[in-house]
Amino acid sequence: MSNILIIKHGSLGDIAQISGVLKDIRENYRSDEIFILTTLPYVELLSKCPYIDRVLVDKRLPRWNIFYLLKLNKLLSKFKFSHVFDLQNSSRTSFYRKFLFKNIEWSSTKTTLPKGKKKADFDKDSVLSRFDIQLKNSGIKTKYTLNPDFSWAVVDVDNIINQYFGKKFILLFPFSSPQLIHKQWPYYNELIEDIKKNFKNIDIVFAPGPDELQNIKKINAKAILFNNRALNIIELAGLIKKADFIIANDTGPAHMSAHLNKSGVVLFGEHTTPDKVSIETEKFVAIKSKNLKELSSKQVFSEIFEKLKIIFN
Repeated sequence: MSNILIIKHGSLGDIAQISGVLKDIRENYRSDEIFILTTLPYVELLSKCPYIDRVLVDKRLPRWNIFYLLKLNKLLSKFKFSHVFDLQNSSRTSFYRKFLFKNIEWSSTKTTLPKGKKKADFDKDSVLSRFDIQLKNSGIKTKYTLNPDFSWAVVDVDNIINQYFGKKFILLFPFSSPQLIHKQWPYYNELIEDIKKNFKNIDIVFAPGPDELQNIKKINAKAILFNNRALNIIELAGLIKKADFIIANDTGPAHMSAHLNKSGVVLFGEHTTPDKVSIETEKFVAIKSKNLKELSSKQVFSEIFEKLKIIFN
């Protein structure tokens, strides 16, 4: 039996997205022990993943912190990993390969780059297709990579939902991290008003993250909390799974929604494309605009009206 290491530091959307990758690696290394090196926010989530045996924490301290690197090297060395699958594909993980993982078989987009293709051009391909090529060129048979299923992360949240309502609901994700403010669509309240005028028996709710609690009063919908705190990731996955329709900015919860096979829409500006980030599914689609401020609530409502009629009538 060998020890296999996967590296994925984040983010939330990326963790949801690699569900198929993790399953394919598990299927190809059934008798081996699979570890994942991640950051603290994702330890609880990845500890629940059925394709992972052990979770290791990387604090990602500055690379000039030699004492931290020595400590991390000591931790990783004791497991004698035979293979490393770098799913982060960052400058940090390239640094780790050079200084912490000498003479170990290493899989990254760089080491598995198709012949004749420049990495700059390869990086323009969709996220999931890049992972698929990375695994195939590492000798992994892929069956699930292109179709991630995040359902392993779901927990029952009836005890939370029942505090608020007991019927069908639309779940919104109207915020984004502060450094990604350009991803926020500004007309959620207008859209909420349009929906309520046309559909009388729908609850409209949103689930603010820990850093978004101060913005609760900015949205005219029910904020879903648990014991006055933001839902954790697995509770959030459970809430998404229960929702009847999702409307979201291009954020982690949108990727969770897509890979939980939910019906909904994600609102996209020109920061990237839905194809490149592999977020669209048959049921979860993007509404695109070069400028999100020019995408009106009437336009979005018009796009989702027929879907809402089917779901809620």
